[in-house]
Amino acid sequence: MKFIASFIFLLSINFIVFAQAIEGNSETSTDLESFANSEIAIIPAPANLTKLAGHFVLPNSITIQVGKSPELKQTIAFLQERLSIPTGYHVNVINPPAANPTIKLIINDTEDASIGTEGYHLSVGVKQVVIRANKPAGLFYGVQSLIQLLPKEIESKEEVKGVKWVMPCVEVTDYPRLGWRGLMFDVARHFFTKQEVKQYIDAMVRYKYNILHLHLADDEGWRIEIKGLPKLTEVGAWNVKRIGTFGDFITPTADEPRNYGGFYTQEDIKELVEYAKARFVNIMPEIDVPGHSLAAIASYPELSCTPEAINYKVRSGEKIMDWSRGAPPLGLVDNTLCPANEKVYVFLDTVFSQIAKLFPFEYIHVGGDEVARNFWEKNDQIKELMKREGLKTIPEVQAYFERRVETIIQSKGKKFMAWDEVLEGGVSQTAAVMSWRNMQHGIDAAKAGHEVVMSPTQFAYIDYMQADAITEPRVYASLRLSKSYEFDPVPAGVDPKFIKGGQANLWTEQVYNIRQAEYMTWPRGFAIAESVWSPKEKKNWTNFFSRTEEHFKRLDIAETKYAPSVYDPIFSVRRSADRNLLVTLTTEVEGLDIYYSFDNSFPDRFYPKYTTPLVPPVDAKVLKVITYRGKTPVGRMMNMPIEELEKRAGKR
Repeated sequence: MKFIASFIFLLSINFIVFAQAIEGNSETSTDLESFANSEIAIIPAPANLTKLAGHFVLPNSITIQVGKSPELKQTIAFLQERLSIPTGYHVNVINPPAANPTIKLIINDTEDASIGTEGYHLSVGVKQVVIRANKPAGLFYGVQSLIQLLPKEIESKEEVKGVKWVMPCVEVTDYPRLGWRGLMFDVARHFFTKQEVKQYIDAMVRYKYNILHLHLADDEGWRIEIKGLPKLTEVGAWNVKRIGTFGDFITPTADEPRNYGGFYTQEDIKELVEYAKARFVNIMPEIDVPGHSLAAIASYPELSCTPEAINYKVRSGEKIMDWSRGAPPLGLVDNTLCPANEKVYVFLDTVFSQIAKLFPFEYIHVGGDEVARNFWEKNDQIKELMKREGLKTIPEVQAYFERRVETIIQSKGKKFMAWDEVLEGGVSQTAAVMSWRNMQHGIDAAKAGHEVVMSPTQFAYIDYMQADAITEPRVYASLRLSKSYEFDPVPAGVDPKFIKGGQANLWTEQVYNIRQAEYMTWPRGFAIAESVWSPKEKKNWTNFFSRTEEHFKRLDIAETKYAPSVYDPIFSVRRSADRNLLVTLTTEVEGLDIYYSFDNSFPDRFYPKYTTPLVPPVDAKVLKVITYRGKTPVGRMMNMPIEELEKRAGKR
């Protein structure tokens, strides 16, 4: 018996060591295969996870033991809801001590330095689940990981019969790589209701985001009530509804109703701030100045340098800038606040005084991007300002404006943050920079000693198209999931202490509703979440995508929209030596087959399979393609006009 017992003991030890070895080497094929086929698909990937033998079976009467803490109210409510609605089980919450609780949520008496303020330890045993953390936020994130260990049906909004509510036994030690893990939600281009913003918050916290950057004012709308400035919401919050391709709309006529839009009252904002706080999210407000200010100027024309501003209207999506010469753009109307007008600074003092009181977060974002300066160049007030202040260039005029705005922000007890253009004319050392145009601007800012949040277009602009332009709302650039996953917010050669974190930005020119906002955010939001939470060495595309596919199933059940664009083929086109079109098709993920037709019919897996570059038949009008994995279609039916391929290939 002693021999058998010793053998079993050694066998179990070897299993644990084997599991730990797999976990510690995320690059091995063994790890990738086991992960892809396992029950564990946590996003973002935990810092350390060990899979143990056995499973925990959820009992039909669940007891959650947790100490009394107001900060844990939402964590408990979320856990109760998820464990009761889909299962139909009874969930009871008790305070310690308790006899044999199902789940124990514990705030450490002695701080565990290894997990910091947002980390947690999660232990799933055969008989009990225990989550420990130093702070309530850690327990909240531990609960998110716990839910992701349960079957996908746990995301259901109604009871699901016939599911075995089990999860694998694991030991997890987890903590974030970076403190700033943000999503920017533009509610200015199209208004999103208070309830829709809450819906967005609920989705983002599932993936451990902790900053919601609300873009509250732009040319298309002013979205926040400011006492004493009623026209900002009476006039500035409304435009003419247009549907189609933003930026190409015809200019509204004088008699078209301006009834599309909306705004948040100050009570709405307080409610949103509290809602976010309960989920360990800070909301950072942004009022974009001095450019992108047409809604404010239409409300109060005296804020402009340009007399014609008295006739300006809130933009409805018509063209107001000329980008043909690149950045900075030429303004077709003057959508800038006037840096030489003292009324502007009085206005901004009123605005930021109230915003500072409404938003507890330490930063206020003031924009500063894409300022059309051509109206300033010929304005007498600006010329006089330059002479008086010794300003030699127009970028220095904007720098003068930014310094004065920062003084206002600081007078409210807040910190100033702006887009990276503010570096061009010089900015104070205390200004924080959000780097959007590329990584290099963030690198330069960090090397100059500025606090930096990385949100570069090439990785983190989730308003960009996710697949071919024939399937997506047309935007001027593309960003595929695999490219987003390459995001490293802490570039080599930069002191990490200056990199506060990273962020994905959802501009909404082409996003008209919350379902499209979800579609644009997920799954690229998974990729950015993992880039800012998980250890750099844990990142692996194949591993990540296998987990992403499991989360697609979860989002289906949760009725959250997402983009399946990653399954769509990628079209490359060139001309052969005899000037015929040659169409090459590739896929973003491995293991997919592409089937096609040129005869206007809809291909399936019984059609020709793509193996070599295609030459369209002489009279063909459309190439239709679809991707399969084995016998199952996974991609969308794509209809590529031959005429479009001809354009892309260029002249014969």
